[in-house]
Parts: sequence; structure tokens; C-alpha cells
Amino acid sequence: MDKIHNKGHILWADDEIEFLKPHILYLESKGYHVTAVNSGEDAIHICNEETVDLVLLDEMMTGLDGLTTLKHIKDGQPDIPIIMITKNEEEWLMEEAIAAQITNYLTKPVNPSQILMACKNALEHQQIQSDRAAKNYLKDFQKIGDEISSASTPEDWFDISDALSEWSITFDKLGDQGLGQVLIDQIDEANGMFTQFIEDNYQDWLKSENRPTISTDIVKKYISPILAKDEKVVLIVIDCLRSDQWKAMQSQLFPFYRIETDYHYSILPTATPFSRNAIFSGLHPSEVKVNYPQKWSEMMQDETSMNRFEDLFMKDQLVRLGHGHKSTHYSKIIGFKDGEKLESNITDFKETDVLSIVVNFVDMLGHSRSESNVLKEMVPDESAYRNAVCSWMENAWLKNILEEISTWGHTVLITSDHGSVRVNKPIQVRADKQASTGVRYKFGRNLNVPKKTAFSMKDPEQFNLATIDINTEYIVAKGGCYFVYPNQYHRFANRFNNSFQHGGISMEEMIVPIAVLKGKS
Repeated sequence: MDKIHNKGHILWADDEIEFLKPHILYLESKGYHVTAVNSGEDAIHICNEETVDLVLLDEMMTGLDGLTTLKHIKDGQPDIPIIMITKNEEEWLMEEAIAAQITNYLTKPVNPSQILMACKNALEHQQIQSDRAAKNYLKDFQKIGDEISSASTPEDWFDISDALSEWSITFDKLGDQGLGQVLIDQIDEANGMFTQFIEDNYQDWLKSENRPTISTDIVKKYISPILAKDEKVVLIVIDCLRSDQWKAMQSQLFPFYRIETDYHYSILPTATPFSRNAIFSGLHPSEVKVNYPQKWSEMMQDETSMNRFEDLFMKDQLVRLGHGHKSTHYSKIIGFKDGEKLESNITDFKETDVLSIVVNFVDMLGHSRSESNVLKEMVPDESAYRNAVCSWMENAWLKNILEEISTWGHTVLITSDHGSVRVNKPIQVRADKQASTGVRYKFGRNLNVPKKTAFSMKDPEQFNLATIDINTEYIVAKGGCYFVYPNQYHRFANRFNNSFQHGGISMEEMIVPIAVLKGKS
């Protein structure tokens, strides 16, 4: 092939091909190699014998017509892009062509620019969009950098996190043109500044009415006003769902919903026993301990089951907010069978005022990945994690449930308790034997860890955290750090290195989506 014909091999089949010579010369001048044939039989033969990147196919040809030729080509090469060109504007023909998975459909007469545009869209759109995305990110890089340096409000960090998530998703779709590491470095820079911002402001937030929305505010701010209007609401809490994962997956729900996404901050530690209980109870951990002493005692006896009273917490919170007469139902979905069962019974809850659904898949995927070499290969990084979550939503019972609920007229809220971050810096922590087992956070007595690696809360009550005894303290990890005891240090350092964890301070863990969905139907 001539060196200038490096943009792809186009096969053009038309029984009047001699009249299309000017169009062919124009495409060749733009860098395409064009093979011209005047029958469907010849087109099929060429596709079987040569590498063809794109087929331009006339619909009305003597011998094999365009639709028949199209089906023969697709039988042998289902992924080859085909553009059908026709004089026929009948809708049935368009539907037949679409059903046969054509790439584009052009109506004669066509001009050279139309043909060029169609070919570029079929063969070069990914590269063109990728090139443009890279240029746009380089333009945005300095702007985001300036915003990171000057960020002074909680809303500033929402905007920064949103912009960085958007670029991560764009690079997932279009390729990063070698700028992926630049984006990772900018996210790391942002997290360093964000961590300092949280250390400087978090304690004051807990004492102020003029604070950003945090975990304890979700029901009061988002659900209570809906109930006050005698409307119904569905609350879906997807455990450990990151903001970037939500941004990537929400497009799957656009056919059914109008979606508005806001953000809130997970309380510290960014872990399910704290932040999810805070959502359902509307209380901080110290308040849960005071208001539910017996339940608190039961929770503390088993660190793995500290969220067993969420149904009770939600009902009591609704009573405090003046909605005690509202009907409620709570479902926690641990596995696939639980999800299928809820899907089969979902219409039973159409008249329920507050339907709460907790979904554990994303959190379970993150934890399972730490234990499975297969999952580590399948989900090596943030991009793969986003793709895995999107793939799950595409095929999950949850999407079916949401499609059904979209017809009810209810408001749907989708949120998370916290996100997760990939860790790579093992830090030795010395602690009392009774200290908790978290990798990104710990509470207990005599916790010793280098100051630059963790945010220490020596007086838990100042952070609305519960004490176990008078010497209880908390630490939460910063950056990519994770805590490992000196005993069997190397074993656990290797086990958790490069894994997704939560409990600490990072944009990915603390900045959590809360989306309001209104069904289109």
C-alpha cells in the first residue's frame, strides 16, 4: 500500500462504480486506500481475501443486493464497519440495515464531504477524540492546578474532585495519549492538599451549622422534605461506591431517569460502621452510643456486624423528624440471590413511603480483590475498577429494579457511605492488643504511628466519636498509607499492597455522590 494511504483500507461496492471516480480520488487524496468493485459478490470475495477496514455499500445493485451482501459480510466479519448508501428512503429499509448492525446510513445523492465525514467517523473517531481530549486536558491541567492551590471551601474540593473524575473517565473511553501518569500525579497532588484541608477544618465542621453536607445530614436534607410533601422515596446506599464510579455508571440510567448529582462528605473514619450508621441514624457515633447503649454494646462485641441495626435507626430518625407515621421497608443485599429475590418482589413495596436498599457489591469486590490473584489481574487499577462496576450495573438486578421504580413516580436517591483508595505505603503501627483491625483506620489505646502518615484524634469526643474507655484514640491514614502491625509485617504488607481500602482521608474516600433521580415515565 502506498505510504500516503495509511488511514485505512476502504472497499466501495456499487454497480455504477465508474461514476464514483471523483469521490474515490478525493478519499485517496485524504490518505485512504480505496478498492472499488461493482457487485456484492466481488465485495464478499475481497472481504474474505484481504484486510478491509471499512465497506461502503450500495443498497441497490444487480445480482446480490446491498442487504444480502451486508449479511454475508457480517457473517464472516461481524465487527467490520459498513456504511450503506441508497436512494431508497423507506423506513423499513433503514430498520433492516440498523438491525444488521450497519455503522452509518447515507441517502443519495452524496457529496465528497459527506463520504469523508462518514469514513472519518467510522475509522478515525477514536483517535481524533483521543487527540482532542489530550489537548483539552493539557489546557485544563494548569486551571485545575490553580484550583488545587487556591481551594478554600468544601465546594471547591467538590469541583476539583468532579473535574479529576471526569478526566479519568474520559481517558478510560478515549485513551490517555501518554498523559495518564500526569493525571495520576495531579490527583496525588490534590489529595495532599485535600488532606491538609480536612485536618484544618473537619473538627470545626462538626460543631457548626454552616458546614457542608455530611453523612448525618442525608435523611434530614434529602428525604425529609420529600416526605413532607406526602411523596414517596427510595434510598439506595451502594456501600463503598466512589464518585468516579458513579459518574461512569450513571449513563446506563439515563434512558429511565433525569439525574442530578450532588456530593457530601463521609464522616471520619470513612468506614461502614461509622458513616453508614450515621446516614441511617442521623447521629454521630458518640450519639449512637448514648442513645442506644444496649445496641452499642452488642455492636462492639462483633466488629464485623456493627451495621445490623440500620432499619431501627432509620425508623427512629424518621420519628425525630416528624415522619413516624410513614411506612418503611429496609433490605440489605449481600449477594446475587438476595438481589434476585428483591427484584422478584419489588412491586410489593410500591406503596411504601421510604424504601431503603443497601447494596454491598462494590465493597465486596474491593475486599475480594485483596484475597484473589485472579481479581487483582482483572481489576489492577482505578480504571479497571470503574469498568467492573459499570459492567456489574449493566447486568445486575439493581438496574432492573431501577427501571421498574422509574415508572412509580417516586424520587430515588442513590448515594454511598464512603469510597475507597488504592494504597501502596505500608506503615508500622504499634498498638494495644485490643485495637481494631482496620487497614486505613484504627481505634484503641496507645496507637503509635508517624505523624505524617496519619491524622490522629486523641480526644474522640471532640470528633463526635465513641470511646471504649478513657484512653481510646483514633487514627486515620493519609495519602496511600495503610497500617500494618510489626508482627508478620511483610506478610500483611504484601497482602494489602496495591489494594483498595477505606477508612482514611482522601478525596476518593470522603467525597461521596448523592444523586437525585426522577423517572422519565
